[in-house]
Amino acid sequence: MNTNLKTAWSGLLLILLLLGNSLSAQQIPDPKVYDAVQWRLIGPFRGGRADAVSGVKGSDKTYYFASTGGGIWKTTNAGQTWKSVSDGFFGGSMGAVAVSVSDTSIVYAGGGEKTVRGNVSFGYGIWKSADAGKTWSRAGLDKSRFVSRLRIHPSNPNVVYAAVLGDIFKPDATRGVYKTTDGGATWQKVLFVNDVSGAVDLILDPNNPDVIYATTWELKRTPYSLESGGPGSKMFKSIDGGKTWDELSAKATFPKGVLGIMGVTVSPKNSNRLYAIIENDNGGVFTSKDAGQTWERVNEDRNLRQRAWYYSRIYADTQDEETLYVLNVDYHKSTDGGKTFKNFEAPHGDHHDLWIDPANNQRMIIADDGGAQVSEDGGATWSTYMNQPTSQFYRVTTDNSFPYRIYGAQQDNSTVRIRHRNDGGAITEADWEPTAGGESGWIAPDPLDNDIVYGGSYGGLLTRENHRNGTSRTVNVWPDNPMGHGAEGMKYRFQWNFPIFFSPHNPKLLYTTSNQFHRSTNEGQSWEVFSPDLTRNDKSKLGPSGGPITKDNTSVEYYATIFTAAESPVKQGIIWAGSDDGLVHVTLDNGKTWQNVTPKDMPEWLQINSIEASPFEAGEAYFAATGYKSGNYAPYLYKTKDYGKTWTKIVSGIEAEHFTRVVRADPVKKGMLYTGTETGMYYSKDDGASWHSLQLNLPIVPITDLTIKENNLIAATQGRSFWIIDDLTVLHQAEPGIANKAFHLYKPQDSYRIDGVKRNSLTNGSNRPGGVLVYYFLKEKPKQELKIEFFNEKNERIRWFSTKGVNGDTLKVKEGAGEFNWNLRAENAEGFDGLIMWAANLRGPKVVPGTYKVKMTVDGQAQEQSFKVLADPRYESTQAELEEQYNFLLAVRDKITETHQTIKLIRAYRSELDSLSTKPDNLEAIKAEMQEIEETLYQTKNRSGQDPLNYPIRLNNKLAHLSSVVGNGDYKPTDQSEAVRKELTEQIDVQLARFRKLEREQISRLLNIEEMKTKLEIKK
Repeated sequence: MNTNLKTAWSGLLLILLLLGNSLSAQQIPDPKVYDAVQWRLIGPFRGGRADAVSGVKGSDKTYYFASTGGGIWKTTNAGQTWKSVSDGFFGGSMGAVAVSVSDTSIVYAGGGEKTVRGNVSFGYGIWKSADAGKTWSRAGLDKSRFVSRLRIHPSNPNVVYAAVLGDIFKPDATRGVYKTTDGGATWQKVLFVNDVSGAVDLILDPNNPDVIYATTWELKRTPYSLESGGPGSKMFKSIDGGKTWDELSAKATFPKGVLGIMGVTVSPKNSNRLYAIIENDNGGVFTSKDAGQTWERVNEDRNLRQRAWYYSRIYADTQDEETLYVLNVDYHKSTDGGKTFKNFEAPHGDHHDLWIDPANNQRMIIADDGGAQVSEDGGATWSTYMNQPTSQFYRVTTDNSFPYRIYGAQQDNSTVRIRHRNDGGAITEADWEPTAGGESGWIAPDPLDNDIVYGGSYGGLLTRENHRNGTSRTVNVWPDNPMGHGAEGMKYRFQWNFPIFFSPHNPKLLYTTSNQFHRSTNEGQSWEVFSPDLTRNDKSKLGPSGGPITKDNTSVEYYATIFTAAESPVKQGIIWAGSDDGLVHVTLDNGKTWQNVTPKDMPEWLQINSIEASPFEAGEAYFAATGYKSGNYAPYLYKTKDYGKTWTKIVSGIEAEHFTRVVRADPVKKGMLYTGTETGMYYSKDDGASWHSLQLNLPIVPITDLTIKENNLIAATQGRSFWIIDDLTVLHQAEPGIANKAFHLYKPQDSYRIDGVKRNSLTNGSNRPGGVLVYYFLKEKPKQELKIEFFNEKNERIRWFSTKGVNGDTLKVKEGAGEFNWNLRAENAEGFDGLIMWAANLRGPKVVPGTYKVKMTVDGQAQEQSFKVLADPRYESTQAELEEQYNFLLAVRDKITETHQTIKLIRAYRSELDSLSTKPDNLEAIKAEMQEIEETLYQTKNRSGQDPLNYPIRLNNKLAHLSSVVGNGDYKPTDQSEAVRKELTEQIDVQLARFRKLEREQISRLLNIEEMKTKLEIKK
């Protein structure tokens, strides 16, 4: 090839490359064109695990807690309500929070929980607030992963100590105790044992902050085990602010043998008095009366030290040297130096941290598996945890009820089914209830009867709940209780979070998985095994979890199991399976044969966390995998189009450490994908070729699962309950060119004829507003007017709104993406100042089901979109019956408007007549007749809401009452309602005719009535 030809080819290739990149870039809409679409918090408001708490010196109502997944929370009313103060700055798992004593506006928070259970998440270093949590900035140790304690110098808030567990999933040199003297700008490691042992507890002597006690913990967590204890577990003391350390665990009287996790505390009343809770074969509660030089075991009760790795926290009372607390399943209090304890319960069990006011030991806050609760009477009573939306959910699914319900298993609590919307103003406790299964399982509502629900939990538990009858049945595949044993001896290995789901093709076919696939067509009465072992079945990874001191076998660490599975919704019998030890299998013949189709380029031992069978193509599937429990935080997403013969890795655009937990395909928009990661939400419009943030207003929190229902995207989170995007169709329609247009009107989603109000609340979930949501984009604010109008199929305008105002209602808009909610109601009846009515309303009726049009006009330029109003399926009414209701309510509305316009005219005429300089002879007669008409139409003596109980209502109220009666529900008017309407209308018409005659024959001779009507905007 000659040089010129080579040059030409190179140029052409460059042009094609640039063009390709340009076209690729053009596929991405600017987020500003759709960011009016927001995530909505559903709830439930039921606290999830909290790991750290702190009160505030000098404020008896202000407290903070660190949520394990949900960020930092603050109350200023002693726990009556809580508010996240970390949103917009950071989030995720938090393990420590501390408030400066010398300057209570300074708060430090550390990421990564010490309660390193199976669903543990790491954090993102240290954060600092200088304004009591209003704003935050980074304060170092970004890769510390797990910070278990923060201690602030009592007189210098720039001096802070951090106990860092480090990366618990692999050897890590960041472990140890750190100190900063410049408020987090720089940190110095002052204590380090080894790269598998981090610092877990840390306390400054309340009487001398240069005296520090710290414990280190040798901890090993893998996907298949948790080991607590080893040579790196030690206790230390420093008397010079961390410059040098003395190993107290080497003292002669300290317990011998392997040590595990340890908690330590100092009595503020006596610096020589120490207490410790020690994991050891001869462990328990120990005390020292000489500042740690000698130790004595005072209590070995296993209730204080059971499941040590999850608890092992101890606290000295701030007022009494002999009083101390030990936290475990219950919290335990001793008043005799630890010799005896009484156990108590906060509102939730499994306790993890305690703060006692240094000046008032009756004032406390406790952290447990239900969040944080405050006591002002020494633990006699506690605030509730039913006001914290920090629930941790493993999976999410929905049913087919209306409005549909969302299902999930809440860690440390029950399973939940919760309405995604209602007719009221908030999602409250009345909208949710427990359902089948336990804290860790998948849930599967029966497709034919949503009051029958199947749910799982650990130990292979599988229950069938009948909500209609209030009955429950256990239908385990193999009811052999494995508790306390490793996985090696199990007939079937059921993981903590094993799949349960119905076939999309056969609503009577229920699937579940262990290390093999099982199915039942008789509601769990019997189960068929229809696969071989679809895991690596590595015997070295199937032993008991725990040790070397304490075993912990709950099935969280059961390994070599099928962790996720799905059947193709396109073709029956194509079933996918993904194991927690890194294998992907598929059957194309309903389980007769299985093929190992694991991608060749994927690292071994990844956990296949979710599989999504394509809603469009039988051979197409996607999966999300994670390796974080092996210290690999990279995202792994794969897709296949040929039944797994070949795979494409699809992670472009996802942050390097946003490891992927779930991927879902949009069932309406082909090529639209969603993925939930440890640190954020993403979406793709090009089948995974590129990913883009869909975080919007969603807090930073692990996204554990996603599902799509009725163009709604629902996210299960590990620490912030359930969230939902109500309208994905805007994202479907968003295109790059929209940002360059003067304005754009999106096609609204078809909307049900259902009420509902959206209100912000600190104690309840946010409801979806009733009616239709109209989304639009404005490049800049309108110079003259923006108008939104709604029309029916006959092109008759039903309702309109304007930035110039309509009937006193002014539309407010700003540049960028916007949302407008029309409640589907026609114009209201007209009222007047001071109107008092009883059991009546002026609301316009809801429009009937059908096709409608929205028109948006900006400075004279218009765009239109159509949408459908759908009948509320809870009602059996026909279209004709709904039209009867609509026409009835319109007739009532119009007559009420006419009546009230007459009353306004009477009042205006009276005022004008009284101001005449020359009083006509018939003035008093005219006024008397107007007064009689007005008082027949309206009870003028009513001046307050309950006055109608004293002064009987008149015709207008009686007629308007029919709006409440007939407008209640979606039904045709009753015969008697029509009879009453006719009767009242006739009586009103008599008075209106009487008024018009008076107006025509007498008032018009004295006043310019047409001019007055124009001023009052009364139409002819």
